[in-house]
Amino acid sequence: MTSDPVCAAILVNYNAGAELERALRSIADELAGHAWEGIVVDNASADDSTAAVDRFAANVRLARNSANVGFARGVNQGLAATKAPYVLIMNPDCRLMAGAVGTMRAVLDAHPQCAVAGPRILNPDGSVQGSARGDPDMLTGLFGRTTVLRKIVPFLPVARRNIVVDEAIRVGQESVVVDWLSGACMLARREALDAVRGFDERFFLYWEDADLCRRLRTRGYHVRYVPGATAIHRVGQSSRTARASAIRAFHQSAYLYYATHVARAPLNPKRALARVILHTRCWVQLMAAAFR
Repeated sequence: MTSDPVCAAILVNYNAGAELERALRSIADELAGHAWEGIVVDNASADDSTAAVDRFAANVRLARNSANVGFARGVNQGLAATKAPYVLIMNPDCRLMAGAVGTMRAVLDAHPQCAVAGPRILNPDGSVQGSARGDPDMLTGLFGRTTVLRKIVPFLPVARRNIVVDEAIRVGQESVVVDWLSGACMLARREALDAVRGFDERFFLYWEDADLCRRLRTRGYHVRYVPGATAIHRVGQSSRTARASAIRAFHQSAYLYYATHVARAPLNPKRALARVILHTRCWVQLMAAAFR
């Protein structure tokens, strides 16, 4: 008799190309010898990336959407179609390094109120991506992970608050509580995700991870960064095929997050300021992308 799966892997795919097969291979290698289930939710990809699912048919299913419904809704579809108590949510342009899932699961098991554990995520060149972060606020746009100001003055408290660097982890510390973790790769308790009804589907792309972690924290859970677990993430593989749409989605979701969690009152003047700043930033990035 086949035992019930312990871990469910959910990947939302959109034109990820060969990256999807590499992601699935890393999961299969990591969970070899364990009962697991996987689902790839495909958002109407135009490439042949979903052909990779057939190679992992013993554990992985494919769910095809007729349109691109976004990341949050895609993950929720995967949650509804699986049942394992641990849920690995991972981008198709991400791959696990050996021991990552086991290390994150050990942290979840050791801390019953921990809802989500996230690994140290590296860029392909080995540099740290900065996947553990402080709650976004008005200054995040200036001192966030990819901003010029953070690169110039990374030592400022406002910059260090936005990104949790490995140097801040005490020697021997297995994990550290943080505000939020990147949705590129995270291991979560299903019961915690169920408690907040999964991801907020108003977020089409980007910021849904920050929103999820914040809502989990309001329910008494916390999230932990686990530097002993490692994943490699080739940022934006899917968004490269629809760069302008991805830029717009980023800024729309940033405003939605800000209005939902920071400036909650509809007439709060900070909302208008945020809208102007984000609209201007979006326009600048669209112009820059058009001339590349």
